[in-house]
Amino acid sequence: MKRLATFILIIVGLFAIVTGCSKSTEKEDNTLVIGIDDKFAPMGFRDEQNEIVGFDIDYAKAAAEKMGKKVKFQPIDWKTKESELSSGRIDLIWNGYTITDERKEKVLFTKPYLKNAQVVVTLADSKIAKLNDLEGKVVGLQSLSSAADALNAAPIKSKVETVTEFSDNVLALNDLKSGRLDAVVIDEIVINYYMTKEKEAFKVLDESLAPEEYGIGVKKGNEELLEELQKALDEINENGTAAKISEKWFGEDKVLK
Repeated sequence: MKRLATFILIIVGLFAIVTGCSKSTEKEDNTLVIGIDDKFAPMGFRDEQNEIVGFDIDYAKAAAEKMGKKVKFQPIDWKTKESELSSGRIDLIWNGYTITDERKEKVLFTKPYLKNAQVVVTLADSKIAKLNDLEGKVVGLQSLSSAADALNAAPIKSKVETVTEFSDNVLALNDLKSGRLDAVVIDEIVINYYMTKEKEAFKVLDESLAPEEYGIGVKKGNEELLEELQKALDEINENGTAAKISEKWFGEDKVLK
């Protein structure tokens, strides 16, 4: 009888462990882990209370609610974003992620949801007025970003003295303000936000380097998640939720329908 009782206790214990693991897995499966650059205002960044906020943050929360899922925002090194996705450490890349042919070979993309462009920003009192004025100058940009792709594709690239890469745009803009850089190649959406905070500090050249569009990156082979996410995005785009989020962050509805 003692042996039987011991055996029953073991079975009960194993059942409890399996049940617990099942619940844990179910909980994890119901959470979308989203990889972000937490210094990419106004798409995703930390506010004065160190909370992660931004257009993409609100947009992701609204889509996840439609999907019946929770979200976890995981700050990542932007240089390793595709590796983070392919390894399964994150489920989505969602933070001003530009759609490019090169990236399409590595990830699945949703339909584009915002238009953007790569532009050149200088200090307000700089004599740089056009792209050709970058000849012999020191230019900064975020490493492995679409800003790098845009500059590399521009004829002026061969005439730039030095291209300095940074882990994020904040560091690049700080070096611009300190005089260590002559210009920064950056997302138009990003610099427009910073110029609302520091109106007199910067100016943007009229000539842009490259128009582009933002999309959300999904792991190759996970068409099911892509389809589910796109359906949720279409719904919040159509019912006005996305427009309200856009008006909150940009003052107008910029979302592509």
